[in-house]
Amino acid sequence: MPNLAGPAVIAGAPGPAGHARILGIGGYRPERIVGNDEICQAIDSTDAWIQERSGIVNRRFAGPQESVVDMAESAARQALDHAGIPAGLLDCVIVATITHPYQTPAAAAMLAGRLGVTAAAFDLGAACAGYCYAMSLANDLVRCGTATYVLVVGVEKLTDFTDFTDRGSAFIFADGAGAAIVGPAAAAGIGPAVWGSAGDQWQVIQQRVPWTELRDVDRPEWPNLVMAGQSVFRWAVWAMAPVAREAMTAAGVSPDDLAVFLPHQANMRIIDALAKQLKLPEHVHIARDIADAGNTSAASIPLAAKRLLDEGQARSGDLALQIGFGAGLAYAAQVVTLP
Repeated sequence: MPNLAGPAVIAGAPGPAGHARILGIGGYRPERIVGNDEICQAIDSTDAWIQERSGIVNRRFAGPQESVVDMAESAARQALDHAGIPAGLLDCVIVATITHPYQTPAAAAMLAGRLGVTAAAFDLGAACAGYCYAMSLANDLVRCGTATYVLVVGVEKLTDFTDFTDRGSAFIFADGAGAAIVGPAAAAGIGPAVWGSAGDQWQVIQQRVPWTELRDVDRPEWPNLVMAGQSVFRWAVWAMAPVAREAMTAAGVSPDDLAVFLPHQANMRIIDALAKQLKLPEHVHIARDIADAGNTSAASIPLAAKRLLDEGQARSGDLALQIGFGAGLAYAAQVVTLP
């Protein structure tokens, strides 16, 4: 098994660092399935055009009263059960989301309360890269001894912030939650993160207006998400392949060592283009959950991982390359061992 740990000692730590890995995974998909024909009722488009542009056939929408915290709780309880870890052992709860409707309190604190724990809890706002960001933090917390068990959740209710009359984005976004338990391990199971941001391009995916403008009664424009699709596509295809390769190098693995590729489920054409650039061998299973789930931002990678495990296309112990990228423009990648 390749060593995914990087250096054996963390600078400034009181002693040798331990190892961490993903111990369990969970997911929540809302009940309502929405096909392209329904989306096309509000935009000038067709099922064929949407599938050609994005690969999306269906997506899931949460119910009107279903919250980010509700979905996160369902995914978290599955992950705890899968890991065999009682909630009371959690030391930290990290929720990656950009759609929790409260500036405060954090969704993570509310989730910790639902789970009956007093663990450290905070939200992380890195959009589609949020799950990979949170996974890196959880890995470091466990390795340096700050925490023993960390709950990582990626969750979005993007339908609250989607303009369903915008032909460029109405068909893309969806809702869901994915969760993972990160804890100590005898060998490294989470590789070093290769992460960063291209903040000079922040305008290509953004909230239409800031929250403060909602105070202006003369401009009651809801802060929907807007996206320059072609700019995002070019950036993702050409800038993310080198990041993925660097993550493999940092973990000491090659494409031949991988069993699974878990890219953010942004667009089927982006997924296929990245796989081609990385020259992934035929034996590598490529997550294409977007076809039936849409783009769930921070939730997309854990949801895709759970589907591959549930369907037998991935197995416990498989090496997976995961990479998230999106608004910010933020990105992160690491190699992990599947639970």
